[in-house]
Amino acid sequence: MIFIDYKDTRPIYEQIVERYKTLILKGVMQPDEQLPSVRNLAMELSINPNTIQKAYAELERQGFIYVVKGRGNFVSGDSGLVERRKNEYVDQIMALVREVLEIGMSKAELIRLIEVL
Repeated sequence: MIFIDYKDTRPIYEQIVERYKTLILKGVMQPDEQLPSVRNLAMELSINPNTIQKAYAELERQGFIYVVKGRGNFVSGDSGLVERRKNEYVDQIMALVREVLEIGMSKAELIRLIEVL
């Protein structure tokens, strides 16, 4: 499920965070599903356990997972995660649309391009 792209310029922990976020948001990982232990995932990916711990800490900070002491890390059941992510994307899209309109593209051209999708 998790893979590392060594050609990617982002730090490894960020790649892990993004991959888990994608799996959680797409519903591949269900609420309350347990993530691999830090040690197991570190061995599987052949990376330092501190890197995994940093990724898990970031996922917890962002609300994607929760920790049960002595049991491990689990996927959060927060349904608002998807909605917040959609809002983030909408904000990014709106910023891009404003920039495109500022450089002279018409709304009609933009709509035509979107309709192709």
